[in-house]
Amino acid sequence: MPKKTITKNSVFVIFIAFVCALSLSCHHASSNERGNANTDYSKSPFDPPKVIGTIESKEINESSGVAVSKCQADVLWTHNDSNGGDFFFAVNAKGQKLGTWKIAGVKTADLEDVAAFRNKEGECFIYLGDIGNNSRKQGELTVFRVKEPAISPATAGSSKKEPLDSGPVETLKFSYPDIRHDAETLMIHPISGDIYVLTKRLSGASGVYRIKADFGSPSAVPAEKIADLSVPSIPNGFLTGGDIAADGQHVIVCDYFAAYELVLPSDTTNFDEVWNAVPVRVDLGARDQGESVSYGIDDKTVYATSEKANSPIIRLERRK
Repeated sequence: MPKKTITKNSVFVIFIAFVCALSLSCHHASSNERGNANTDYSKSPFDPPKVIGTIESKEINESSGVAVSKCQADVLWTHNDSNGGDFFFAVNAKGQKLGTWKIAGVKTADLEDVAAFRNKEGECFIYLGDIGNNSRKQGELTVFRVKEPAISPATAGSSKKEPLDSGPVETLKFSYPDIRHDAETLMIHPISGDIYVLTKRLSGASGVYRIKADFGSPSAVPAEKIADLSVPSIPNGFLTGGDIAADGQHVIVCDYFAAYELVLPSDTTNFDEVWNAVPVRVDLGARDQGESVSYGIDDKTVYATSEKANSPIIRLERRK
């Protein structure tokens, strides 16, 4: 097993043990329940989660991020975690493979999240966040952007051995204004195109950083700290994925246990006021190691996957 994978799994085991010690209720709970045995989902704005598919491809064994296409129906984009190579994949909601692409001409370190974006001209892009920094050795992190590939019957035959080319890749380097952070949550604002990265912390709230999408910058773009985000969980800042809905008014983030939705207050149009909203806990169902969550084409549906092979594809529908 690769050294980095061992390290990450060790952190996960230590994390679970830490949460169990705090909660005193871990006896035979699944990883989705640990630390949240008494979780109340009655205020969730979504109906209970449903498993609608299973990722079939053996190439996808650590679905660390998921993003629903804004241009093509029934297309979900995902990628593997660290040591997963410079690839990203498309599947449909049943989990059937739609294609494998290689990020052209780059070498990734630790891909942790993916986001989909549709600009005002109707063009769609895939953003891949090379933002993992477990050892805190990286002073600069990277976001890659490619035009969303078109899905066809022919693309399904691609593989890591014979991948499709992503086409031109835009690269954005960024750095934090304070200390070096680990992060697994990448979001793109659907209107401004600003990039948001939320840090992953065991000992405190997650830091929310905004980055201008200046892919033409010759030097690292400085990230601006906007807020701290604390979710109703233990730990309160151990975030592993997230997304902003197409309306720019809803945000969903997740950790290993559940998801948490924030809604922009009705009396403001300043998106960054959303980080002051009270997060509402959302049940994502049973996940072996949940690190990914995404809205559908609007705020009415949410999708989630999990690391480990043959991950379930989980869908939630907003209560009516």
